[in-house]
Amino acid sequence: MNDSFGDFNATQTAPTGAASNQKGEGIVPLVVKQIVDAPEGNIELFGMQYAMACVVAIVRNVETSSTKITYTLEDHSGRIDAHYWLEEGDALKAPEVMVNNYVKVYGTTRSQGGSKTLMIFKLLPVLDPNEVCTHLLEVLNARYRAEDYQSKGGAGAGAGASSGSGSIADFTASQSSAIVSGLEPKQQAVFQAIKSNVSEEGISRKELKAKFSHISDSELTNILDFMISEGHIYSSIDADHFIAQC
Repeated sequence: MNDSFGDFNATQTAPTGAASNQKGEGIVPLVVKQIVDAPEGNIELFGMQYAMACVVAIVRNVETSSTKITYTLEDHSGRIDAHYWLEEGDALKAPEVMVNNYVKVYGTTRSQGGSKTLMIFKLLPVLDPNEVCTHLLEVLNARYRAEDYQSKGGAGAGAGASSGSGSIADFTASQSSAIVSGLEPKQQAVFQAIKSNVSEEGISRKELKAKFSHISDSELTNILDFMISEGHIYSSIDADHFIAQC
């Protein structure tokens, strides 16, 4: 593998104190090694935690089962498996990607058997080679800004995820706030319940039904389907567990 694109071997350990316990928000561009080396269960850059990582890598292998598709992703820094969970009858809607082609992946991390994996929220084929170079520049920019922010005594998620004139984390947060403020009351209540759940697998449909007994099953399904289609939430371990995007 080519190791010419900067130095990503620095140890990234969260500092003690409130910042290390803060729930991450926003999206940060990373290379595979940064994800693998991060503390268990976290997407972290110089002590700052994020909700999602964005990775650009080559698909080296694809394995399909009845419940998920596992992609082996590789960039210049390492390899990682990424899981795309399938809902019933959803196999035909799986992302169309080819082995040895580049993809851009947005996802959360999970530790399985001592190894890090990515749980895919969104997977897109990379059609323009410039996207690969752009991603590496964004990774470097995020790293150096986060390191600089930490050296000046800053704390909190989002400082390292900047690109261009604004922060990716700030952009994500502002977009999310704008969208949520436009939701109908029932939709917003369900969204906030999903967002406030801190478990790895997310909140279950059963828990949501218990919280919102005044909402019928069919209406709750419509609300969840709408928010998934709009990108506010996504399913996690199966079709009945949900996590808010940020």
